[in-house]
Amino acid sequence: MGLRGTALAIDAGNSKTDVALVATDGRVLGTARGGGFRPPVVGIGPAVDVLAPLVRSVLAQARLTGPVGHLSAFLANADLPVEEEGLTGEIAGRGWARTVSVRNDTFALLRAGLPDDGEGVGVAVVCGAGINCAGVGRDGATARFPSLGRLSGDWGGGACLAEEAMWCAARAEDGRGAPTALAGALPAHFGLAGMRELVEAFHLRALPGHRRHELAPLLFSVADAGDPVARALVARQAEEIALLATVALKRLGLLGEGVPVVLGGGVLAARHPLLHDQVIRLLSERAPEAVPHVVTAPPVWGAALDTLDRAGAGAGAYGRLRAALRAAREAGRPPAPQSPTGGAGSGAPQSPTGSARSRT
Repeated sequence: MGLRGTALAIDAGNSKTDVALVATDGRVLGTARGGGFRPPVVGIGPAVDVLAPLVRSVLAQARLTGPVGHLSAFLANADLPVEEEGLTGEIAGRGWARTVSVRNDTFALLRAGLPDDGEGVGVAVVCGAGINCAGVGRDGATARFPSLGRLSGDWGGGACLAEEAMWCAARAEDGRGAPTALAGALPAHFGLAGMRELVEAFHLRALPGHRRHELAPLLFSVADAGDPVARALVARQAEEIALLATVALKRLGLLGEGVPVVLGGGVLAARHPLLHDQVIRLLSERAPEAVPHVVTAPPVWGAALDTLDRAGAGAGAYGRLRAALRAAREAGRPPAPQSPTGGAGSGAPQSPTGSARSRT
């Protein structure tokens, strides 16, 4: 097997990056995980620098050197076409692959949730730290949203829910807002007496900002107990998720068809009954033929499957890849690299033409 028969699959998020080296017959030849991918903060070049040691690592695991045949990258912060173009050029310039494709990471969730033997048509909504939606229709048509937060009309995701919970709780305590059990539950979680103390702790950084992510699960707990303010926030989140999906389906001309609606990201993957049931109900009312389902597989699965799509792989390759990824996930570890000559383990190094030889 030469390097043309291999591809790099990359899923890069704000907090972590996964890279896999995949053979076009579905074997996983190497995996690596690194830090977050944040081009808006550090710039495109330094952000792509984060990928370099991960690419070197997966190639070394298979005792290969680049360039591979193709690189499929699904990246956070690739929200606009101009950003995709800039990232494509930067990655292509590194010489890791003969061809490069870059898309927003929401498309990786979509691919992970689509069948391997059917039409690659459907819509995905990711609700994790933020919220986004992407869809693929027939003839390659796409529907997507800028997903730049309130600037582009978005509402929802864990960070937004945490902020809304804080807002409602602070106003409840000082009398400007409706009473809510959030006013007691949020500060109590951090061992504080009230919302004033919690606001000060975050403002003065006595509590690090990243701990705000703990507030969203508290919101759901308070909502489950019947608090009307918390329940209203969960209901709005369900409305936004259903709205994104139905608008994307409508744009693609799929609103009346039985296509997948893939739901993913930490907030949706948790399957909180109050949120999940409302999302399913709203979708059944507005897109009754759609087939919603939650996907909890890591997005790098979608990137790896995309490399097989582009290589025109057969059914056996998809089955082999999914089996390796599934077994690794159940074991709580990355997939064991499979040698270029067969099963997992070490094998003879391979040259670009497939002959065994030593490499430095």
